[in-house]
Amino acid sequence: MTTLSTSNPNESSLLSLTSSPHLHSRWTTKKVMWLVVLALVPCVVAAVVIFGAYQLAVMAAAILATNLTEGATQVMRKRSLTLSDGSATVTGLLLALTLPPDFPLGMAALGGVVAIGLGKQIFGGLGYNVFNPALVGRAFLAVSFPVAMTAWKIPDLAVDAVTNATPLAAIKFEGILSPTLPLFLGNIGGCLGETSTLAILIGGVFLIAIGIVNWRIPLSMILGLGGLSLIGWLISPETSPSPLFHLFAGGFMLAAFFMATDWTTSPLTPRGKVIFGVGIASLVMLIRWFGGLPEGVLFSVLLMNALVPLINRYTTPRIFGMSK
Repeated sequence: MTTLSTSNPNESSLLSLTSSPHLHSRWTTKKVMWLVVLALVPCVVAAVVIFGAYQLAVMAAAILATNLTEGATQVMRKRSLTLSDGSATVTGLLLALTLPPDFPLGMAALGGVVAIGLGKQIFGGLGYNVFNPALVGRAFLAVSFPVAMTAWKIPDLAVDAVTNATPLAAIKFEGILSPTLPLFLGNIGGCLGETSTLAILIGGVFLIAIGIVNWRIPLSMILGLGGLSLIGWLISPETSPSPLFHLFAGGFMLAAFFMATDWTTSPLTPRGKVIFGVGIASLVMLIRWFGGLPEGVLFSVLLMNALVPLINRYTTPRIFGMSK
């Protein structure tokens, strides 16, 4: 910091010149991360109620692995430990919530190691990663253990269940359409944190209300997916599910509020956030309509993560007085 005397020698006050930024947010990394953990509590509770207490062990294995990997890499790189900021815990919890019920603990831990090691620390740590670390870990598990990643369980609360597949897989491969109410409440097959739209909305709306999540990404994703699925539904209601089905089924809502809204891997500008959200929704629908996979959220978010630098570049407002 540099200090300069004022022009009046009789004044004892000093002018302080410091580098930017001069505006600071009320949020710290630690506060944000632990509030995100708090917002995920409804999803955790729903997972335990719907699929059983074993799911707590899955979450604990993933969280323990992400924290140990974070600490080990920081020690090897001779960096100060930042485990208390909660970022590794958020990654582990989000990873666990994208896993099937009763997932093997060793695989969950391995996914946590990859999420932090390859999804975060290899880029330089918090704030430097290009892709959402939790989704990097899930992508690794999906490729490495496809059988375990598609081993679904009929929920403990399900009544008259006719299939243990996810709603998207049931409609795509078996022609079975799941009712809307179980999709909203969560007593249906799927990953731990994606089945209950109600639980996701409780946490997501909370984050928007306190200002951690920018509303543009979730809203643009919801409107984008809703609009595209409405077109398909109007054209062929016999074969194409309703917009509510597409919104509530799979991991779309979890991604809309907790994955795509990651500060590091999402665009900075308001217009960029809208483009980002609509892009994710469009890719999801293309995969669901024409792809071989019943779900497309994982790859849609990761693909749009890769485009974030380009989106930021072309949506940054022009500096006043600057010409091309």
